[in-house]
Amino acid sequence: MSGRARARTREEIRRFLAIGAVQVAELDLEPGGDEAALRPGPGSPPVTHGEVFLLVRRAGRPVGTLLTRVPEGADPRAALTRAARQGLTSAVRETPAGAPPGPPSGATPAAGGSGRIRDTETGRAAATPGRARTSDGAGAPPGPPSGATPAAGGSGRIRDTETGRAAATPGRARTSDGSGAPPGPPYASVVVATRERAGQLARALDSLLAQEHPRFEIVVVDNAPVTDGTRDLVERKYGERVRYVCEPVPGLAIAHNTGLAAARGEVVAFTDDDVVADPRWLTELTAPFAADPRLGCATGLILPARLRTPAQVLLESHGGFAKGFTPTTYDPRDPPRDEPLFPFTAGRFGSGANMAFRTRVLRAAGGFDPATGAGTPARGGDDLYGFVRVLAQGRRLHYTPYALVWHHHRETWSDLETQAYGYGAGLTAYLTAVLVNRPALLPAFLARLPRGLARARALTAVRATGAGGGAPGAHDTRTHPWPRRLSRLQRRGMVHGPLGYLRARRAWRSGGGRGTR
Repeated sequence: MSGRARARTREEIRRFLAIGAVQVAELDLEPGGDEAALRPGPGSPPVTHGEVFLLVRRAGRPVGTLLTRVPEGADPRAALTRAARQGLTSAVRETPAGAPPGPPSGATPAAGGSGRIRDTETGRAAATPGRARTSDGAGAPPGPPSGATPAAGGSGRIRDTETGRAAATPGRARTSDGSGAPPGPPYASVVVATRERAGQLARALDSLLAQEHPRFEIVVVDNAPVTDGTRDLVERKYGERVRYVCEPVPGLAIAHNTGLAAARGEVVAFTDDDVVADPRWLTELTAPFAADPRLGCATGLILPARLRTPAQVLLESHGGFAKGFTPTTYDPRDPPRDEPLFPFTAGRFGSGANMAFRTRVLRAAGGFDPATGAGTPARGGDDLYGFVRVLAQGRRLHYTPYALVWHHHRETWSDLETQAYGYGAGLTAYLTAVLVNRPALLPAFLARLPRGLARARALTAVRATGAGGGAPGAHDTRTHPWPRRLSRLQRRGMVHGPLGYLRARRAWRSGGGRGTR
């Protein structure tokens, strides 16, 4: 690296370190009333004055996020309630002429068209995403599942990121008595792969054991352990409530396949050891499988648990893990017209920290490719590979914002560099895995390659890190800061991904391999 490049990197890091912390909280609005329950994000202190990243709920269900500020001396609950209600009201008032009528009383309306939602504290305006189209292209917004609350939209204010995406919401299944009541969620297995992070694992397991789901099991897969810390934690603190399985071969996909083999549930859900699951997470994530027999996979909402370090703020401002607040079903028999890269844009479907599969479907697909994932030279891509393999079987994939986990983002600049490189490598590694294992998809991939390269450039583009630009922005808009150093690492990762995958695949095969792919 030249002296000028080193100086530029040092300046970027200096600006990065100047990014201030953002408080994380959630506010639950009671429909038709003035009451609102304010809680800090998991592991966060009580809310005070300053900038706040706020999850807005309606009757317990997530409907949007709000970036706002509590003035010094103001009551945080009153200020945030006012900001949230103003944002939601603006979403209705500024819906353009010709938009469909609003939802029934008590529901939170979805913002549409080119209206703008204005933050009530800062006065900054934000573009509201366009109306989603139904699978028949009629332009009417797809209705949410029974009991669901439509989302409010906006960029960096109360926002929804599923802008105009084609979505076919599965119909409600009927019970055996023909009453039409939705069936209960199926028996589920929750798999948590972990390695030498007993403290974080305990926090995650506590939240999983508090789930409202009527019948489930938890399986902890201890991946390539070097100590007995994880085994001791599970056996000492959780006993028979959590099953412990050891997988000596390193690799996240390998660990997930071990968990898949051990799962007893009709649906197998996967999450990470650095999350805190909302009490209704598992119910919301698995219920769609009972409603749609063709559903093979479901994913859910991932929000930051804390934004106390510059690395955490910068990751969230780059898009984070969230995929918006509109329930969306992807059907390979009816590809979305506004997703020209489908099904290769697997990153839009969800992330591995919040995903579930119909167990027999994932097993029939061969599970996850063991040459992908963290802990292998591929560095990632195991979850994306799973999504595409299930879609390639003709199964639907459903994203639901009501299945929420809070993710503890990595905290340091070094962590963020590792993550940026891994993101790039995992993306191209999973594409390589898909084409190696399903060569029949090559013509479709080549047809989408030019647009795919354009999207890759946009994902990794350098964006200025000037003062005031470090706050979390709208998911997937790519308008907030992304330093040159991280952009370069992402692109290097993309170049490495195919080579890393082939190295991991060769090592797996030379070692004899286990399981299927």
